Amino acid sequence: MAAPIRTGTCSFADEALTKVFYPPGVRTGAARLAHYATVFDTVEIDSTFYRLQPPETVAKWADAVPDGFVFHVKAFAPMTRHGVKHEVLPEPLATMLAADDRGRVERMPREARAVAFQLFREMVEPLREAGKLGSILLQLAPYVVVKPASFEYLEWARDQLDGYDVQVEFRHRSWFDEDNRAHTLSFLEEHGLGNVIVDAPRSEAKNLIPTVVALTSPTAYLRFHGRNAKTWNVRGGSAADRFDYLYPEGELEEWVEPMKKVAKEAEQAYALMNTNAYGPRPDDPEHLVAQGPENALALARVLHAAGVPATP
Repeated sequence: MAAPIRTGTCSFADEALTKVFYPPGVRTGAARLAHYATVFDTVEIDSTFYRLQPPETVAKWADAVPDGFVFHVKAFAPMTRHGVKHEVLPEPLATMLAADDRGRVERMPREARAVAFQLFREMVEPLREAGKLGSILLQLAPYVVVKPASFEYLEWARDQLDGYDVQVEFRHRSWFDEDNRAHTLSFLEEHGLGNVIVDAPRSEAKNLIPTVVALTSPTAYLRFHGRNAKTWNVRGGSAADRFDYLYPEGELEEWVEPMKKVAKEAEQAYALMNTNAYGPRPDDPEHLVAQGPENALALARVLHAAGVPATP
């Protein structure tokens, strides 16, 4: 039996969703999640990349959705070698680390990163206890390139998340160039780490990886970033600019055969839309749509039409 492709969005609280997707009056996190869950059965939480949430808040998320709903959670920035503003660090990290002259912490000693992992595990525990935790997404910083120290860090990070389903998204092309692709995939498989399959702009930019349809764990995890090459590396551009994209049906149809493949091989499969702007529907300019939900629903329709099991 093929695993159904469960479609959803990366975030349930982007501005596009709050302005366009949710009905008027749906304003709290729990209310938004409850409405979101009437349409989709999975979501990726990306706010945790920027700031850890209190476990009490996460428990409310778990209570807001029905059994069977699956949350995926993006790792806190320091866990994936990103810099972070000192002001967002929780205790005890804030007292362990000093800010630079820009108010940031760009590099952390390993013992501080271990604390970040510990606090993250405590944060997601309510989802785990409720049986609603899917994958942990480790999206590595773009400057993390293929070298022995990078593999060692991934192995260490895996140990910090022992017992969790962990998916890795690379952000530098070196991981999947001709010389390194086979070793990267075999390393992920050996260490029980999933390969995040991406759809992104077709570009030779170093911080864009190619689409590699390969499973290294029982979970198929696909992230759709849109194909807006013009805005991807604009200096000072926002995330909404970079991921401003409404997929034409023809581009989604390109995924039918790859998804048939992963659905047959995987125990569970997810396709999450990281397109987070909003704008007019092409066939009805007076009607605004949130791109994330619109793209996810369009993908599900394309898969259904091709006989590929999908939700919703």
